[in-house]
Amino acid sequence: MPQSIKKNAEDRMEKAIGSLKKELSSLRAGRAVPALLDRVQVEYYGAMTPVNQLANISTPDSRTLMIQPWDKSSMSAIEKAIMKSDLGLTPSNDGSMIRIMIPALTSERRSELVKMTRKFGEEAKVAIRNVRRDANDEIKKLEKNGISEDESRKYQEDIQKFTDKYISEVDKVLVAKEKEIMEV
Repeated sequence: MPQSIKKNAEDRMEKAIGSLKKELSSLRAGRAVPALLDRVQVEYYGAMTPVNQLANISTPDSRTLMIQPWDKSSMSAIEKAIMKSDLGLTPSNDGSMIRIMIPALTSERRSELVKMTRKFGEEAKVAIRNVRRDANDEIKKLEKNGISEDESRKYQEDIQKFTDKYISEVDKVLVAKEKEIMEV
């Protein structure tokens, strides 16, 4: 039973890292990647739908995103959604596709992106610590119902090792993203 608690905690911590990486991939670092539009939701026939489910997104060069909607009637909705997003991008519509030119990042925008990166990192660390707390609570419940205090302490130490490992992984991911953002 305690082994399954440890395994579940490790899996949840791994998912927190995956979620952080997904969030960070949607921050732009000066070059065009389709993941920039992952968080953009378009109101399409009354439902909020991700842009990548309404159109083909490609990058013909490092500074341009091309969006080809499968339904031409959704073009204006996609444009409005991109304009409303916090990405700071301006789409241009040529009738059959939407082009987004990715401008070079200013030093002010770079520092804003670094702050957002750190905020996402802190959220991931909080999620990992919450997993640790939940797992330790479950271990303590088991201590009352059958496992010894020494075993309980050993499992809690193992969970703390996982926590330390994944928090250092968050730090590594953040350092790499900040370096990418600050590249000129």
